[in-house]
Amino acid sequence: MDIRKKQRAVVDALEEIKGRDIVVYNTERLSAYFERVIIATGDSSRQVKALAENVEEQLRRIGARVRGVEGSGGAEWVLVDLGDIVVHVMHPTARAHYNLEEIWGGKDVKMRRDAEPTPRTVAKPKAAAKARPKARPAAKNAAAKKKKKKTPLRARK
Repeated sequence: MDIRKKQRAVVDALEEIKGRDIVVYNTERLSAYFERVIIATGDSSRQVKALAENVEEQLRRIGARVRGVEGSGGAEWVLVDLGDIVVHVMHPTARAHYNLEEIWGGKDVKMRRDAEPTPRTVAKPKAAAKARPKARPAAKNAAAKKKKKKTPLRARK
């Protein structure tokens, strides 16, 4: 299954149960075990558990394999292992304490609704480029004024 489809399904499952501060990190170069880390916050232990259960349920529904779920007993921090994606659902105090963003937060993944790659071309608007007149640098203006003042009075006649 495509990694983009899986990460979109995880983010949708987290948003469905009102997960907060959802971030997706690309960890391909940091770990040989998984390619993405997704971190989300739930307001209470009950919500943290519900978020993790919803991720597990939604991913099984689309045919992805859930390799394991850890921490659902206390529900301060639940980890859902999807193989190439690891999902951390945390209580706000646990998230602040462990600060996983510092460990895995190398490169954010930009998400789109349709999970297609974004085009890299950026067009410059022509009107904006023509609107501003080009100013001469201050050094050239000052040098031009000095040249005019240095001419002797006899040469001006």
